[in-house]
Amino acid sequence: MDKLRLRFEKTGRAVYISHLDLMRTMQRAFSRAGLALKYSEGFNPHPLLSILLPLPVGMGSVCELMDFRLREETDLAVLPERLTAVLPEGIRVTEAYEQKRKSVDLKWLAVEGIFAYDTRDAGQMARELEFFFAQEAISVLRKTKRGMGQSNIRPAIREINFRPEEGQVRLYAVLSAQEPTLNPELLAEALRQLEQALAPDFARFTRLETYDAQMQIYR
Repeated sequence: MDKLRLRFEKTGRAVYISHLDLMRTMQRAFSRAGLALKYSEGFNPHPLLSILLPLPVGMGSVCELMDFRLREETDLAVLPERLTAVLPEGIRVTEAYEQKRKSVDLKWLAVEGIFAYDTRDAGQMARELEFFFAQEAISVLRKTKRGMGQSNIRPAIREINFRPEEGQVRLYAVLSAQEPTLNPELLAEALRQLEQALAPDFARFTRLETYDAQMQIYR
């Protein structure tokens, strides 16, 4: 079966599994579930599966997407349950379906985050964070293909807002997933570089949903 796609969650302790270890984990899961993956041809064959947007270590997600191919026909309706049964705690397959859209069509990611503040007032922090991220340009030092350089991350933020809670500020943002890719960690890093007084004592992020360029849900 060609051009198939999984949607899965990576939460809890599983957020600390690296991308390479996740790929190995998924390969073993297919084998344990009795699902034979197709392999590439050539001198160094490898299983035909790939994750569309590799997830940074420590970040959770309920909307990860993986493309794969199987050697034989299988019932996609029961495939999520078969795989989840042999996956470690924190990784759960929620959907399996035929791939309809190319990976280049994935443009935006909805993200939820927590900025924790040990002593600072969350209400005041939320107001000042809104003001900071409303700027037309937010230039940070970041790693690029050519090495370290200054980059304006503001065009890669489609939407961002903040809500104060007890001891923390909860954020919701829609960020560019590709061309350019904006790692949510850069939101906290921008504060550390440009406005230390607003930098959180701790930050955590979770991917919520994937969208195309027109903000239609991407599958």
